[in-house]
Amino acid sequence: MGMKLKTKLSLGLIFLFVVILLFGILGLININLLSRDANLVLKNNHESLVYSNNMLKALEDIKTRKDAASIFEDNLKKQENNITEIGEKEATQELRKNFNELLINPADSSNYPEIRQSIIQIQNLNEMAILRKNAVAQKTAENAKMWLTVIFTILTLVAFTFIFNLPGIISRPISTLSEGISEIANKNYKKRIFLQQNDEFGDLANSFNIMASKLNEYENSNLSKIKFEKSRIETIINQMRDGIIGLDDKSNILFLNAVAEKLLGLKEADIIGKYAPDVALKNDLMRTLLREEEDKKDLKIYAENKESYFNKDTFKVTNNDQIVGLVIVLRNITPFHELIEAKTNFIATVSHELKTPISSIKMSAQLLNDNRIGALNHEQEELVQSIRDDSERLLKITGELLNISQAETGQIQLNVHPVDPKKIINSAVEAMKKQALQKNISVELNIPDQLPLVEADDEKTGWVLTNFLSNAIRYSYEQSKVVISADVLDGVVQISVADSGQGIPAAYTDKIFNRYFRVPGTKKEGTGLGLAISKDFIEGQEGTISVQSEVGVGSKFSFTLKKAG
Repeated sequence: MGMKLKTKLSLGLIFLFVVILLFGILGLININLLSRDANLVLKNNHESLVYSNNMLKALEDIKTRKDAASIFEDNLKKQENNITEIGEKEATQELRKNFNELLINPADSSNYPEIRQSIIQIQNLNEMAILRKNAVAQKTAENAKMWLTVIFTILTLVAFTFIFNLPGIISRPISTLSEGISEIANKNYKKRIFLQQNDEFGDLANSFNIMASKLNEYENSNLSKIKFEKSRIETIINQMRDGIIGLDDKSNILFLNAVAEKLLGLKEADIIGKYAPDVALKNDLMRTLLREEEDKKDLKIYAENKESYFNKDTFKVTNNDQIVGLVIVLRNITPFHELIEAKTNFIATVSHELKTPISSIKMSAQLLNDNRIGALNHEQEELVQSIRDDSERLLKITGELLNISQAETGQIQLNVHPVDPKKIINSAVEAMKKQALQKNISVELNIPDQLPLVEADDEKTGWVLTNFLSNAIRYSYEQSKVVISADVLDGVVQISVADSGQGIPAAYTDKIFNRYFRVPGTKKEGTGLGLAISKDFIEGQEGTISVQSEVGVGSKFSFTLKKAG
C-alpha cells in the first residue's frame, strides 16, 4: 500500500519540526557545557590565582605595612574556602602553618621561602587546572562543532530533497488533472489520466478516468438517438407547408426548411451560419421577416406558380428564462384567402342581385300610399309602412354588404378632394334629424367658426359620420344629448360623436371595428359591419379611427382627416 499524500505532508512537517527541535536541543546542551566549563575556570581557579597574587604582594609588604598581615589573612581564608584541585588542600595547609609561624615573630623572615613555595604551588595547581579545563572546553566545542556540522549536512541534504521533490509531488498531479479537466470541458471524453501514485491523487485520477469513461459511454449511447431525433425533426419540418427559419441568440441562421428555401429563393447550405441581417441586405423577404412590426398584415408572396398569402409568427426559444434563439414561421393561409375571396364574391353578387327587387318593393310600397291608386284603411297603411321599413332595412344591409365586399377586394373607389368638414357634418345631422326626434334626443354641435378644408371623399366620409350618429342615437337613452365636435390638431381635423349611453366594456373596445363583431348582450339591430366599413373608408383616406368608452357613462367615436393643401 503506497503512502498517502496526507502522510507525506505530515512526515515532511514532522521532519522540519524535528530539525528545528534537534538543533535547538543540541545548541542549548553545548552552550550549557561551554558555559559550565568557563564558569568553573573563572569561579574556582582564576580566583585562587587572584588570592595567591594578593598574598605574595602582602608578604612583600608585611614589614612595611601594618595591614599587610591582615590582607594576607583575608586572602588565605578565601583560598581555604576555594580548594578545588588535588594537592591544593595540602599546599594550603602548609601555607597556613608557615603563615602562623610568621605571625609569632613577624620580624623573622626565615620562613618566607616556604610561604612563597606554598603560594607558588597553589598557583601552579590552578594554572594547570585552567589549562586542563580549557582543553576540555575546547574538546567540547570541537565535538559540538563536529556533531552540529554532521547533523546540519545530513538535514540540509534531506531538506534539499524535500525542496526538489515535494513541490513536484503536488504540482505534477494537479497539472495533469487540470489538463484532463480541460479536455473533458472540450468534450474530449476519451481523455485518460495515468498517475503511478497510490495516494489521494492516484485515487482522484482513477475517479476521473471512471467519470470520463461514463461520459464517453453516455455520449456514444445517446449520439445515435440524437441523430435520429434530429433527422426526424428535420423530416417533419421539411414536410410542412409552412416556411420555417431558425436563428440563434446572435441572429445567425441555424436552418431553413424546404418551403422557406423556395420562398426566399435561397439554399440552406449557402446561408447556414451566416448573420441574418447580412443576408437580408440582398433579400427583400428576409428583410421583411426580420422587421419587428406591430401590424401583422398578411404577406403576399409569389409561390407555387401563383400569388400566395402567408402569415408570419415569431417564437422565442428560451432556456431557464434566457432567450437562446428565434423561430420564424410563415403559415400558408392561401386556402383561407381563397375561401374569403369566394365568400366576398358571393356576398357581392347576392347583394347586388337583391338590391334591384328590394328597390322595386320599396317603390311599390310608396305607390300604395299614393291616394291616386286608392285609399287604404288603417290596417293596410300599417302593413304598407312595415313593408317600407323592412325594405329600407334590407337596402341598408345590402348596401353595407356591397361596401364591405369592395373593401375586402380592394375595390373601394374614393374620390378624394378638398372638402369643407362643416358640409359633411350638416348633411349627417340632417339625415338623422327624424331618428333623433323620435327619441327626443338633442344633437349638439361643438364646432369652431373657422375649420380648414380636408382631403376627403365627402360621400364616404358622410356615410361614416352618419353611421356614428345613427349608432349614438340608437344606443342613447331617451331625452339625452349627442354631441358632435370638431378639433383642429397637428396637420389633421378630428371629428367626434359622443353619446351618454350605456358604453362599451373595455374588453371589447379593441374589437369593435372588426367585421361582424357585436358586443355580447346587445339586442340592437344591425349587421356588425358598419364600424368595420367606417374603418376601411377612413383608413383608405389616410386617416385614423378610434373609440373611447366607459360603461354607464357613454362612448365617443372619432376619426381624423388630413388638412387640404
